[in-house]
Amino acid sequence: MITIPKSLGFLINSVGIVSKKTAARVALYLFTTPRNGQITPKQSKFLKSAVSKTLFFEDYQINTYTWKGSGPTILLAHGWESNSGRWHFLIKDMQDLNYNIVALDAPAHGNSGSKRFNAILYANFMQVVSNHYHPDIVIGHSVGGMAAVYAQTKLKSANVKKMVLLGTPTKFEGVINRYYHMMGFSERTKQATNKHIETVFNVAPKNFSTAQFSKQLAIKSLIIHDNKDRVIPYADAIELHANLTNSTLITTSGFGHSLKDRSISDHILTFLKG
Repeated sequence: MITIPKSLGFLINSVGIVSKKTAARVALYLFTTPRNGQITPKQSKFLKSAVSKTLFFEDYQINTYTWKGSGPTILLAHGWESNSGRWHFLIKDMQDLNYNIVALDAPAHGNSGSKRFNAILYANFMQVVSNHYHPDIVIGHSVGGMAAVYAQTKLKSANVKKMVLLGTPTKFEGVINRYYHMMGFSERTKQATNKHIETVFNVAPKNFSTAQFSKQLAIKSLIIHDNKDRVIPYADAIELHANLTNSTLITTSGFGHSLKDRSISDHILTFLKG
């Protein structure tokens, strides 16, 4: 039985026989368009406990939530097809310790603007939020972690003293190649899409590497990754840990990519207090 992604991939491959550029544009459009990430009623109820504020990057709206506290400021950056509501399991624990907590919705997620998502735009969103709230600590899940590292190294976010990276990919090339495999793209479509990505973002997929960016950082960091993560391979965590000099790696088993568990919160809170 042919899956829907493979069927779409076949159609895009067929288009690519006539026009590689058109196939590449469609491939990138699908890759950067989240299917989920909107706020559920349960998440909405929780997020109403925060103070909402809208910031802007260019013409894009950035939705932020703040749970005020007198302690250090923590910035939370969720991953792909998620939103700030995903942090409820951690926020309640951090409130008990009186941290000042800020979360943002990524581009095309939650209540933030843009119809498309990419890690560079997300990093710019984070930079605007950082300039406004001046976080001492950044916690990023999945591509939120990738954007956090990019913001620290390329956009020079100030003040950050600690960073927590949960299930974070090290190489964009690995992420895009897994997408290509899922879609069943031909080599012709892959090469055309890689070229289109380099044109649009001014960086080739192989050169956008969290591991390489992190070599520039001396921030005390905690990496948590599950060895059964089916979205981002555990090998990414090992590579990131090897390149991020002042880091600690905690390996979990059985929590998958979401990393939502009481023990995860305990690891994070222990690191923040240390």
